Amino acid sequence: SLVWAATPGMLFQEDKQSSLHPLSLSWVLGYNNSLAVHSLMDGEDQVLLYVSSHTVVIHDVLGNRQHHLQGHTNVISCLCVSEDRRWVATADRGPDALIILWDSFSGVPVRTIFESQPEDGVSAIAISRDAKYLVTISGGQVQRVCVWEWTLPTEKPVCSTELRPEFGYQDYVIFNPQNPYEFVSNSKTQVLFYLWVRKSQLGEHTAWPLSPQTFHRVVGHFSQSVFHFNNSQALTGTSAGKLVVWDVVGTSKELRAKPHSVRATNVVPVQKDSITVLQVLESCIVTGDAKGQVKFYDGRLQFLTCYSHRTVGPIRSISFSKTPPDPAASHSDSSNSVSLTLNRNFILSTSDATVLRVATDRTNFEKVMEEAKQAVNAIACHPRQALAAVGSRCGLLRVWDYLQNKYLVSRIFPEAGIQCLSYDPAGYFLAAGFTDGSVYILDAISLQSSCEEFKFSHGPVTHVDFSHDSEYLATADEKYSVIVYKRVLQNGSGCWEHLAGLRSHYKPIRSILFGVQLDSNEPRLLSLGEDRQLVEYDLNSSSKDHLVVLHRNRVEQVAVPQCLAWYPQLTTESFILTANNCYKMKLYNTMTKMCRKTILGPTYGSPLEKIQILPTTKTMDPQKHYLVYVTKDKVGLQILPVDGNPHKSSAFICHPDGVSDLASSYDGRYVFTAGGDDCTVMKWEVNLDALDAAVSLGGEDLIPFYNLLDGGREGEFFRELEDYFYYVQLRSSGIDTLETRQVSTYIPLEEIPSIMRAMGFYPSEEKIEEMINEVKFSKYVDTGEQVTKINLGDFIKLYINHRPAFGLSMKKIQRAFQVLGYENENGDKVIDRGDLLSLLQSRGEHMTEAELAQCLTTLLGRRPAGGGAAPDTCDPSGAAALTEEEIPAEITAEIFTADILGLPVSE
Repeated sequence: SLVWAATPGMLFQEDKQSSLHPLSLSWVLGYNNSLAVHSLMDGEDQVLLYVSSHTVVIHDVLGNRQHHLQGHTNVISCLCVSEDRRWVATADRGPDALIILWDSFSGVPVRTIFESQPEDGVSAIAISRDAKYLVTISGGQVQRVCVWEWTLPTEKPVCSTELRPEFGYQDYVIFNPQNPYEFVSNSKTQVLFYLWVRKSQLGEHTAWPLSPQTFHRVVGHFSQSVFHFNNSQALTGTSAGKLVVWDVVGTSKELRAKPHSVRATNVVPVQKDSITVLQVLESCIVTGDAKGQVKFYDGRLQFLTCYSHRTVGPIRSISFSKTPPDPAASHSDSSNSVSLTLNRNFILSTSDATVLRVATDRTNFEKVMEEAKQAVNAIACHPRQALAAVGSRCGLLRVWDYLQNKYLVSRIFPEAGIQCLSYDPAGYFLAAGFTDGSVYILDAISLQSSCEEFKFSHGPVTHVDFSHDSEYLATADEKYSVIVYKRVLQNGSGCWEHLAGLRSHYKPIRSILFGVQLDSNEPRLLSLGEDRQLVEYDLNSSSKDHLVVLHRNRVEQVAVPQCLAWYPQLTTESFILTANNCYKMKLYNTMTKMCRKTILGPTYGSPLEKIQILPTTKTMDPQKHYLVYVTKDKVGLQILPVDGNPHKSSAFICHPDGVSDLASSYDGRYVFTAGGDDCTVMKWEVNLDALDAAVSLGGEDLIPFYNLLDGGREGEFFRELEDYFYYVQLRSSGIDTLETRQVSTYIPLEEIPSIMRAMGFYPSEEKIEEMINEVKFSKYVDTGEQVTKINLGDFIKLYINHRPAFGLSMKKIQRAFQVLGYENENGDKVIDRGDLLSLLQSRGEHMTEAELAQCLTTLLGRRPAGGGAAPDTCDPSGAAALTEEEIPAEITAEIFTADILGLPVSE
């Protein structure tokens, strides 16, 4: 009913309702400049339609409003719009690729086609003039052409055909406006003509492709093709400024009905510059070229007029305003029709990310949008005002008022691209790190340099941060170095100077972070690297060209840390929060750097890559805190304190090809994400009540954790866990005792590893120590006493938070064999038996010979039936004989897993 009653402009007539999601897309900066920009309305209302990453944006230019069509999970690869501008078809490439047909009047997706091209997605799409049919061409090496009748409730095309590789990669397709059963596509070197016929209801089809003949002149690469408006001809534009004319050869009706008879009859050199866009508009042929010129030709390719401007770059698309409202105009004579066409306003989009409106009555080029033409890598929010700084690889730096949704000031840095940005806490300075290693400190409002640029980094600057008192600035670069700058008084005014630098890591630095000393107001500086090192620097003891390291701590054993943040003061103890690539979050004591808690983090397809504590306002509950984070392609919110409850977290796809940066507004109302290569910045409105409601609906106490166990509270796994728990209680009080037992719901902490292993989780010795310490010191700061026992509920939380997020992985074992082993004569990756035993005794948490012997005899089932130790358990010679008998000389990952460890291996 909403579609039936929809009218043009209806999207912006209704008041925007508040979203029911924790994060909702509010505004998008930037667009995909490789796709067309379409004019939906022109005149009093200027409404554009374009693609930003995986979202279709309908933008009311004069009203400064946007409406977003969201449904794709991958970056949109192509789109088309019907002649009446109502129906919009979009398609993407990637996993679970979709084709969606939207009603642009109401914003409703009226049809979604799943698994249209399940392997490669769609590279080109077109809609027929009657808006009844869609044609798609798949991506990939072997392309498939499909015709869809979208009004039919079927997931199968009405006809399809595969293209031979020698036709080249077909990336453009268009219907014949006068015949929906005919369409043409082209690659850079081949043009194909199609005629599809529905011979029966089974959807049989025929398609006839055609390759062009060799021309005796330079033709160039093909760009776009169109059908002529008044005869059987077709035209193809080329990079050499020529139009190839295709026509039917022959006279019989049978011959004219088949595209096999289409031949190139002429090559017309209409201009010198490369033709990038080719369109037919009523009685005119329109071209757009690499010099930014729009030229009009009549049906005989005679030049009519040209629109150009010296600042316009290579044209990517042309979209004309709708047909004049006078119905008699379209049936007038040819000359009058040409005149009407030439007087229609149009929208240009260029390959340098600029959109212009051309008013033909004044030959006026009006700039509608100008966005970053290269990757947007950096974004930072002002600490006191509704301003956000956006930096891109093309050197464009802009300050954006995110409440008014308009740019205020910009500056171009032609020498290098912007990699990172940061405002100082007072809001006076904006620091920018560049790809050539330079650092600029700018005035936060005017973007003028506050001092000379610094260039002490030998690689691209990846991180930049100010201290809380704006006295220090620290940067990190791709050469694993941390460099500190200090603010000093010079001639009565403050300026910045280089203090010192240090190559403090041997792998990429993931985060640098300023904090405040607990016992003073002095700043402290930390850096975290993929080398698993958390380094704290002594700024007070550092001097010119000498940066002093105060502490260096290894924070992970196997996992790789990804990001770092100061945890809010929710308890008496102060913590540092980290997240690693195994979907775990960890709390470290800020002074001792001891791991105090490990928590299962959000598991939304990829680990957390950046985290920030969401700023709070005076109107918010002071006890409520939230974390905002990004993964590879998603943005999300997490309620603090972290405890492993999955309902406390929520995430949404923001940039399918990767998020490059994250920022939060000073009042916590908005979150911003930068999309890197998709050249977009997305503004997300925060609704904390929606996230709080999700937690309430997820259940209280242990209910969310029971659901994370296989089978839940009533499952066999939970019953088995209970049995082990009670068995340990019996064992701790003595199996053979005849005295009355004291019934308890607790077990001693030293029994934790036994139950963990019994349940299929095999922690390292360091992990065991972390688990026991986590429980032992959980109340020490408040009570001064150590905890010596744990109950079943707390054990379940401990198990869920510490076990691998996705269980045991055969791939990890195979990866270890690829690194440690060699390829035998059968082509299998194997480890020599002697080498394996030697590695277990000398590398990592190495075992003694006696421990190894005991493990092997137990694993290989050589214990006596009575349960006591085997006679040869600790005898190395007995273990050696056992290994030679039971273990082959060459061990594969499958043998190690199934025959030695006794774990099931899937077929």
